[in-house]
Parts: sequence; structure tokens; C-alpha cells
Amino acid sequence: MDAPQLISRTQALAAGMSDSQLQRLCRSGKWQRIRAGHYVNAPQPALTPAGRHLMLVLAMCEAMSEDAVASHCSALVLHGLPTWSIPLERAHVTRDRIAGGRIRKQLVLHSAQLAPDEITLINGVRVTTAPRTIFDIARSAGFEHAVVCGDSALRQGLTTADALGEHLRRAAHRRGSRQAARAIEFLDERSQSIGESRSRVAFHESGLPAPELHARVFTEDEVCVGRVDFLFDGLSVIGEFEGPSDQRGELSGTRLPAEWTVAAPDRDDRLRALGWEVVRWSWSDLDDPAQLAERIRAAAEVAGRAHRTGHWIPTPRS
Repeated sequence: MDAPQLISRTQALAAGMSDSQLQRLCRSGKWQRIRAGHYVNAPQPALTPAGRHLMLVLAMCEAMSEDAVASHCSALVLHGLPTWSIPLERAHVTRDRIAGGRIRKQLVLHSAQLAPDEITLINGVRVTTAPRTIFDIARSAGFEHAVVCGDSALRQGLTTADALGEHLRRAAHRRGSRQAARAIEFLDERSQSIGESRSRVAFHESGLPAPELHARVFTEDEVCVGRVDFLFDGLSVIGEFEGPSDQRGELSGTRLPAEWTVAAPDRDDRLRALGWEVVRWSWSDLDDPAQLAERIRAAAEVAGRAHRTGHWIPTPRS
């Protein structure tokens, strides 16, 4: 099946179609109208919310001035970054102007300073770079959203901690820079999912110590019990989000040798035998960070009565 395509009314008419044909295709559900004069030749279920937003961005950019740059959540979509819990009903575009920002039904137009090196091209569309995008999200959408997007950008190699730090230094005079700095300084490329990033935020805002991410835990005779999502060394607690982590080599992605690992069903028992307490949680638990933090603190009280053996090795930051 061919990928859905954005088709303008002008293109459709040039190909021999009529307005009545376009209307019938949309009424039947075979096509969908993205905005005035722009259609996608696929039914609604064929596009994810991010996919539909991408089509909206492409349509908007066609109709706007040459200095328009896709930004904010629209830049997230173009960069392939997560848009967890961020509204996608409107395209976001920034122009390098002092004034003129406004909100329309399908468009948020920002007026803000844009340096040439804060703009890149993705599939022919002018879009803010990853560092500028994370900066804008941190200023507009808040701490948790910025951490989710920023962790992913670092993990995918779209930017680096140094590049983000340099952007913060240059943008120190911009509105919201302190709020952005708080999120950017918290980012960690070792977070491997939205859930792990949200978990880190939950720990931080609940006053828990920062855990080690994806450390490997070993017995005294050097058997790797497994790589764990979160390791609270001072609490003797191990946290797991959505089930056990894959036991994989941290650099190559290959499975660790069988003699170094313990099968997942036995892992929690083996970890407890080493003096750790294990706490597991799922996506719904992240809606109540305080309760999750209480579970971890309660586990720490139990672990404090045990003698810990073996050792653990951290996964280094890049």
C-alpha cells in the first residue's frame, strides 16, 4: 500500500478531477480534508495523530511566506520525536519577527528571534533544529514534556548535551530560558522510553534521589542477574517500568552470554537474595507520582534490614 500523500486542490484539478469528485471522496471517507484546499488520499485510520499533523504542517508551509519555520510540536513531528500529551490540532510556525504572533483555528504563529543556525531542512521543510526545538518545548509545554522529548533527542543522536548547553548559553536572554535550563540540565540519553523519562520526572518531583539508569547487577561470583531500569543504590531498591528489561549488551545491543545472565522469571528473586528490593510499575502508576514514590520508600525500609552482596556496574553516559 502506497504511503498517504498530501494533494492540493490545484494539483487535483490539474490531474482532471473536479471539486464535486473531491467532495465525494471526502464524504465517503476514502480521502480526508486537512485544511482548505489540501487533502490526503487516505482514510482517517491510515494516519496517526502525528502523521495527520505532519500533513497539516506541510499544507500550512505551502501557503505561508518563505521565512516561516516549523517549530514547537510541529518540529517534534518532523524530527521524529515523541509528542506525548501535546495537542496536535494546530500547526506551529515561527517567523523571525518582533511582533505578529497569533492563533488561528489550525495554526499557531509565533514571532521570535531565529538565528540562521537554529534552522534546518527536513524533507524540504524549514524547521527549527533539535536544540532549538527542545528549548521551545521546555519554555511552552513544561518540564515533563521537555524531558520526554529531550531524552529521546539525545538517545537518537539528534543533538548532544554540549549542543543543548551551548544553545542555553546563547539564549540566556530569551524569555523562559530559566525554565528551559531546568529541563535541559535534567536530560539523560540513557532513558529508553517515554515511560522511563516520565518515571525520572516522578522521582525528581517526589524528592527521591536520582537513580542509576540501566545498571547491570552481578552476584559475588560474577553472574549478571540482569540490567535493571532504575537502581537506587542508597536505598537498595531496584525499579522496573513495564516489565523486565532486555538483558542486552549496553554497546552492541547483543544478548549477554548465557552464563552471565539469569532468566527473567527468576530475576526478582535473585535480586532480593542479593539484598535488593524490587518495585514494578506500569503506565497508569505514573499518574500518581506521590504514591509511586511512597512504594519506593516503603521498599527501601524493607531493604534496609537486609545485607547486600554482589556488585553493580553503571551504564556510562555518552
